[in-house]
Amino acid sequence: MNNNIVNGNGNGSEGGIVRPALVLFVLLSALTGLIYPMAVTGVAKTAFPAQADGSLIVLDGTVVGSKLIGQNFSDPKHFWSRPSATAPQPYNASASGGSNQGPLNPALADAVKARVEALRAADPDNTAPVPVDLVTASASGLDPDISPAAAQYQAARVARVRGMPLSEVQSLIDRNTQKPLLGFLGESRVNVLALNIALDAASGSFSPSTAR
Repeated sequence: MNNNIVNGNGNGSEGGIVRPALVLFVLLSALTGLIYPMAVTGVAKTAFPAQADGSLIVLDGTVVGSKLIGQNFSDPKHFWSRPSATAPQPYNASASGGSNQGPLNPALADAVKARVEALRAADPDNTAPVPVDLVTASASGLDPDISPAAAQYQAARVARVRGMPLSEVQSLIDRNTQKPLLGFLGESRVNVLALNIALDAASGSFSPSTAR
C-alpha cells in the first residue's frame, strides 16, 4: 500500500513538473531568443549606428567596403593590405581563417619569400627591411589594418607612381594612423581602405573597381 501511495505521488509529481518546465522553456526562449537580441540591436543602432550596420564606408552614395574587412589592393599606386589566406579568394568574409601553416612549414617560407620578392619588384630602390605584416597573413585573413611601419615602407613607391611629394604621402599616413585606445590598449594601426581613399581624394577619385 505504501508503494502504491509512493507511485501515485510520483506520477502526480512528474505531471506537475512538465507544465511549469514547458512554461519556463517558452518564456526563456522568448526572452533570450527574441526580446534580448531585439533590445541589444535597438540600443546598438541608436547609440552606434555606423558600427551596428557593419562600419561600412560609403563614397558618393556607393558602399566601397567596410572598416572591418580588408581588401586586396595590388596596384602599385595604392597601399597594399596584409596578405590573406582565405579561400577561394583573398579577404573572403564568409570563410574567415588562416593558412594554419607553422613556422617550419616549407609552404609558409615559400609564400613569405614570394611576397617579399613582389614587394621588392614593385620598389627596387627600397632596401629597408620588409615589415612582417606585409608578408604574413593574420589568423582571420580579413585584417583591414597594417602597421604604420608597413605603410611607411610603401610610401616611396606610392609617391613615385603617383608623382606626389613623399612628404604629402607620409602626411596622409600620419593623419590616418589610429593610436592605441586610451593611449596604451592595442597597437597603432592604419586602415588601408581609408588611407587609399584619402590618397585618391588627394590626387584623383576612388572607385570600388580599384580594390582588386
